[in-house]
Amino acid sequence: MTKFIIIGLIILVVLVIFMILARFIGLWIRAKVSNAPIGLLNLVAMWIRKVPTSLIVDSRITAAKAGLDFTTDQLEAHYLAGGHVADVVLSMIAADKAGIPLAFDRACAIDLAVKGTSKTVLEAVRTSINPAVIDCPGGGGKIDAVARDGIQLRARARVTVRTNLDRFVGGATEETIIARVNEGIVTSIGSAVSHKDVLENPDHISKRVLERGLDANTQFEILSIDIADVDVGQNIGATLQASQAEADKQVAQARAEVRRAAAVATEQEMSARTQEMRAKLVEAEALIPIAMAEAFRNGNLGIMDYARYRNVVADTEMRTSIANEVKEDEDSKGASNKV
Repeated sequence: MTKFIIIGLIILVVLVIFMILARFIGLWIRAKVSNAPIGLLNLVAMWIRKVPTSLIVDSRITAAKAGLDFTTDQLEAHYLAGGHVADVVLSMIAADKAGIPLAFDRACAIDLAVKGTSKTVLEAVRTSINPAVIDCPGGGGKIDAVARDGIQLRARARVTVRTNLDRFVGGATEETIIARVNEGIVTSIGSAVSHKDVLENPDHISKRVLERGLDANTQFEILSIDIADVDVGQNIGATLQASQAEADKQVAQARAEVRRAAAVATEQEMSARTQEMRAKLVEAEALIPIAMAEAFRNGNLGIMDYARYRNVVADTEMRTSIANEVKEDEDSKGASNKV
């Protein structure tokens, strides 16, 4: 009885082994005939590690047909790290055909660096082979800048770049390139003496921007910067001068209003002082009869003295009246002559 149990267990083990081998025999044969052999035990080990064997086999076959040799351990390690094995292999093939030196570890690092973004390592290599064009400022808009003569210019640039694979990991992205180019264009236009100089020679902007080394520490290498369009905008200088003149006018009006208020206050003060002096004069005149009466009582003033005083006063009033009449006649004659 024990003998039959042992024989049954052996047959069961053989059947399990046969079924496992039958599952991977097709992949093994395909890799063998493609000059990219992979052992059956390696295929089984990959299956146990939950690595897609077909992906590893297809990637190894693709690399072998392109003249590249990657071990299954390299491909497995990159897959387990969360990378895209197929993209890495295709990018290596593209770089090799284009004569661009690209190590497998560098390709894996780039693939892991772009993980979670819309880019892939294959696109990075293709951009290194076939340069891409970036619109600045992007979105179909234009960069606004003001020349030294106060005229606003609105420019749009096209930047031709290619991927720098050595600086791709840890380098600044496309947004940094756009920001630096925008800054360079604004600086170049702002340093121009006249907007006419920019319109006559827009290539001067490109030369000045390229001289600034805008691609430092970025993922790209700038090949050229071309000014696609330049439009004349508003006269910002005149607008600012008009605004400044309006502000100066308002300040002057405010100061004039302050002076006018001060003058009005002074006038009111002087009027008050005049009234005060008139009151004092009336008060002083009121004391004259009292003083004269006191002089009569003390014998310091006689009747004849008082009569002469009254004659002098009457004579003075008469002379004043005659002088006023003469002045009025002269004023009327002068007005008639002017008419």
